Amino acid sequence: MAKAGAGVRRSGLVILVGAGALGAFALPPLLSPSAASLISDSPKEVIDQTWQIVFRDYLDINGKYTPDKWRALRRQILSKSYGSTKESYEAIRGMLASLDDPYTRFLDPREFKEMQIDTSGELSGVGIQLSLDKDTKELVVVSPIEGSPASRAGVQPKDVIVSIDGKTTKGMSTEDAVKLIRGQAGTSVKLQLRRSGKVVESALVRERIELHAVDSRVNAGPNGTRIGYIRLKQFNANAAKDMAAALKELESKDVQGYVLDLRSNPGGLLMASIAIARQWLDEGVIVSTKTRDGIQDIKRANGRALTQRPLVVLVNEGSASASEILSGALQDNHRAVVVGEKTFGKGLVQSVRSLSDGSGMTVTIAKYLTPNGRDIHKHGIDPDVRARLTQAEAQSLRLEDLGTKRDGQYRVAESTLVKKVSSAGSVTKAKLYDPSSANVPAALNTKN
Repeated sequence: MAKAGAGVRRSGLVILVGAGALGAFALPPLLSPSAASLISDSPKEVIDQTWQIVFRDYLDINGKYTPDKWRALRRQILSKSYGSTKESYEAIRGMLASLDDPYTRFLDPREFKEMQIDTSGELSGVGIQLSLDKDTKELVVVSPIEGSPASRAGVQPKDVIVSIDGKTTKGMSTEDAVKLIRGQAGTSVKLQLRRSGKVVESALVRERIELHAVDSRVNAGPNGTRIGYIRLKQFNANAAKDMAAALKELESKDVQGYVLDLRSNPGGLLMASIAIARQWLDEGVIVSTKTRDGIQDIKRANGRALTQRPLVVLVNEGSASASEILSGALQDNHRAVVVGEKTFGKGLVQSVRSLSDGSGMTVTIAKYLTPNGRDIHKHGIDPDVRARLTQAEAQSLRLEDLGTKRDGQYRVAESTLVKKVSSAGSVTKAKLYDPSSANVPAALNTKN
């Protein structure tokens, strides 16, 4: 399967901030009455709906779009006859391909339904989150889903998928790859992967994969330091709720600081990243989004942080989009020290639109900026403290090793946090309970 984000039904836009092929619920089609009157048959109606969405909302990221060119393309495409929906879909894909934007794409009804499945919290596949590399046009693994067949087989971030069941992926879209990789539980698929110049084969058996957003526990650090370890694996609709529950439980256990592990988290819901940032930040800007008209929607903390304890955020090259929003917000507001490797670098926002025949599309509508105004697209978030895993370490590290002494990056994060705890002094003292406050440490503290 391919999954790097998610969507949710709202009164406004469905906002996606994932790194690759992703899923969302449908919104009503966008078609004005005046435009609809120009189109007489269904295939052309869907073509024109797609055209209008781009014309109204698209944020040009490559300099390939101008209104005049787009109008001329509309006249050209609508002047042709289409004998089948397949032909009209090919025309739509060709039209969108002229934008040279891998995140603005058309999905036929089957593909659109697959995207909706991605938001259900249970998937059938091998557990691969992938993206289309803009420069090489190759299918690249963002990360395997924890506990999935791909993860157990040793599939790694940045692996290039060369072939699927013997079929070359050259020129293949993420949606085409999804069709081939997904299937019924119990069936198998063979992937050919290129890693560090070498090609390896991996035979995987598909499974039903249940997705849990958060894992947490108390770790014992040096000198008896109690460390709250939280691994956030995706930003789905339940992520903020799961994070709040984990924080409440760990605060009750008198942890002295936190390591928030965002490694190989490919993103998801924009609002989930904002909600989670508010659980760590009492004040400050979290993120701003900028459309082609220059309008900025600024999201801020709301004074309802659930903890004030020292925080270290752990990231790697598989931490993308919503993970970058969160880590960038915590870094720019000096709330956390970011440890690890430079992140993926996906700073674009997509909305998802349904079309009249059950198909749909995603369209790039904005870019997001960190509180300090950093545009991280293609660059990513630079860590404050660099910590790398060698290839040998990455291959030998098991899922159960993450966040333990066997995890080299975590050891760096842990030592960084212990220094913060020491410099903060008596960090276990929470402020006095204020009945009007939503501050969990204050409410739970019994050692005033």
